[in-house]
Amino acid sequence: MAASDLPVFVDADDGYGDVKNVVHTVHTYERMGVAALLIEDQRWPKRCGHMAGKAVVPAERMEAKIRAATRERMRPETFIWARTDARGPLGLDEALRRAERYLHAGADGLFIEAPRTVEELEIIGRAFDVPQQANPLAGGLTPILRPEELHQLGFRVIVYGIDLLMQITKTMQIALQDIRSGRFALQGTGVTFNEYLSAVGYDDWANIENRHGNEEAANR
Repeated sequence: MAASDLPVFVDADDGYGDVKNVVHTVHTYERMGVAALLIEDQRWPKRCGHMAGKAVVPAERMEAKIRAATRERMRPETFIWARTDARGPLGLDEALRRAERYLHAGADGLFIEAPRTVEELEIIGRAFDVPQQANPLAGGLTPILRPEELHQLGFRVIVYGIDLLMQITKTMQIALQDIRSGRFALQGTGVTFNEYLSAVGYDDWANIENRHGNEEAANR
């Protein structure tokens, strides 16, 4: 929350318990200023949505959580997403049925996780007249399409969930290998020290020190 002025969207897993826990989770995040939360129907211990071995809870249990979250939220503008992981263990038709049930329970937006083909994305995108999200995970099950292509299919929110992590992990491995070799051939190919300071907000704190630090020193 402190790192960005953009609206914050939080993955709240299954709400961490029964309907009481769901409401507590929603209220806790609302007090922090979160704009949107996602609640899912996967059974614990949960897995990445693109991994095998997932299971889902009965749809009735998830419906109760969505009703509790939407009816008890403190701010009506808090956006509640409902996610279903039923595509993997139960098939696309069941995932669509669950999404419709969660929508009727009060969800503001829908997320059917891990469709397998562009055709499935097309079916999902045109099935509901509410905001939907897609998660084209690198190395996962869903086809990797450009943002504009997914928008045209009907998806409003697109989560390229681990692309940055994949790139950063590889970059760190290469950099560590370069350091271990003693060649330091990569030095100077990254951002400069001043660019790094700017990226982490150093300039803002330095400006505060410059504006007010002299007054503090004069009063000592």
